[in-house]
Amino acid sequence: MTAFWLIKSEPETWSWAEQVARGAVGEPWTGVRNHSAKLNLSAMRSGDLAFFYHSVSEKRIMGLVRVIREAYPDPTAEPGAPWVCVDVAALAEAPRPLTLAEIKADPRLAETALVKLTRLSVQPVKPEEWRIICEALGLDPERLEK
Repeated sequence: MTAFWLIKSEPETWSWAEQVARGAVGEPWTGVRNHSAKLNLSAMRSGDLAFFYHSVSEKRIMGLVRVIREAYPDPTAEPGAPWVCVDVAALAEAPRPLTLAEIKADPRLAETALVKLTRLSVQPVKPEEWRIICEALGLDPERLEK
């Protein structure tokens, strides 16, 4: 069964455009240095889907990625450090990015990790939240999950 996630990146550090440019090869999602986020990365499985969120300056979901490689030691970490990364590839660009303000304004999304755990860089998304957000982005969640 597919699990759903949200991953955050500062667009000045790694942008949606850069992710798209990597194509099917994807990119390692490195640099996560939070234990809760690390546990979420470790729980990701190949085929899982994630919203790609521009944090800090933009605060909006830009598109979707698919996990293409499960957790392995983060090559940007100090040797022996417990940090992991996964590889993700761009799946779909949002026809209309969805802002954090719009997400907060929807009462159906009041309990999402994005609203409740604002600083967590890798977070789970419940299936019903996934569908609501996909539809707000202009994406068909049924087609994406196949």
